[in-house]
Amino acid sequence: MDQAVSLPLLLFFGLTVLLTLFFLAKATQSKVVILGSIGWILLQSAVSLSGFYLNISTLPPHFALALFPPLAFVLGILFFPAGKRLADNMKLDWTILLHTVRIPVEITLFYLFLAHQVPALMTFEAGNIDILAGLTAPIIWWARRKGKLNNKLFLTWNAFCLVTLANVVARALLSAPFRFQRIAFDQPTVAVLYFPFVLLPAFIVPAVLFCHLATLRTLLVPTPASSAR
Repeated sequence: MDQAVSLPLLLFFGLTVLLTLFFLAKATQSKVVILGSIGWILLQSAVSLSGFYLNISTLPPHFALALFPPLAFVLGILFFPAGKRLADNMKLDWTILLHTVRIPVEITLFYLFLAHQVPALMTFEAGNIDILAGLTAPIIWWARRKGKLNNKLFLTWNAFCLVTLANVVARALLSAPFRFQRIAFDQPTVAVLYFPFVLLPAFIVPAVLFCHLATLRTLLVPTPASSAR
């Protein structure tokens, strides 16, 4: 990186990755997902440490390797029977709690901005409101536990959180130093090309998206398994 990132921030983000893995394990209770996630985290860590993602001149960029496989897995819950069964049996309380990791993620992005590794537009001070999803997640979790959360409100909250996620992902992609960069040329999003921050788009964002889509499937396509949760 052009400017060193502090060790506390590296450790803080590393704990955020582990917390995401913990919540995902609790939500899915699937050995395949857990072991697959650990393997994917180790693979992406090794690839990013090798400097592979620093080649930004190709089209598609090398960085596509960090994005497309988890995206394909997430979309699998919509189109393949095994994915649908996994989604139908997820523990909704834990899928809600997973979204609390968006709080430390936004804190990380703020300090990466101070270190000149992401632009201001990636922070909550400049229009990235994804932190609201994390801040409201405990409230939604509590309301569901107390039986005060109806499906309409739950659906609205998930839809809102998906919009905030799409907003920050679009900002990240358009400000990344690839050929299709359109914004933030003075301070692009470069942190994600390095370990451990590559795990934000390669693991945390897909995990968040996966939980949203699984929840929406439960709400919009109820099954006997989902109604029991």
